[in-house]
Amino acid sequence: MVSSPEQIRESIDALATIEPGFAAALGRVGYPPPRGREPGYETLLRTIVGQQVSVAAAASVWNKLESELGVGCAPEILLSRDYDALRACGMSRQKQSYARSLAELVLSGTLDLNALPEDDEEAIARLILVKGIGRWSAEIYLLFAEGRPDIWPAGDLAVQIEIGRILGWPERPSEKMVREVAERWRPHRGAAAIMAWHHYNTRMDVLG
Repeated sequence: MVSSPEQIRESIDALATIEPGFAAALGRVGYPPPRGREPGYETLLRTIVGQQVSVAAAASVWNKLESELGVGCAPEILLSRDYDALRACGMSRQKQSYARSLAELVLSGTLDLNALPEDDEEAIARLILVKGIGRWSAEIYLLFAEGRPDIWPAGDLAVQIEIGRILGWPERPSEKMVREVAERWRPHRGAAAIMAWHHYNTRMDVLG
């Protein structure tokens, strides 16, 4: 699990012994803070609300939804509202279809967020049944909401950029290259991703 500072430290220490680049990165930026989220329906709905908008815009929409639907935006209440009611909260037609898909799958029991498969790929396959939840969103959910230790979002641009920098590569590696090089980091690839984001954010803070 990578849901506590102690667990993150243990995994990154293990990575530092496997990969000298991580040891050097640790010396530059230190350990990343934990970034946990609550598992469940609300976190996935927030993910949908936040897609392709700023943090401030997502917060505004969420606040309006909770004013209309109640705290947590329960799936049965969300499904009871028509297009205009949700549109008034700032939800586009597309995002409404995604939110309704999530609510319907949760209420029908097709998606049980309290009992996702233990196998990571099977869990990802279950999550992407929701319209609007792709592989990246599913990986981020499993990494931060469930603290799964070996989730590896190799398609993430910042991960690709920083893994290239951490390893001293002259150009940004492809997703395929990042997946291949990370095989030797199992079962700590989740911590490797968290470290890559921390390295990216810290470097950007220093630069600007």
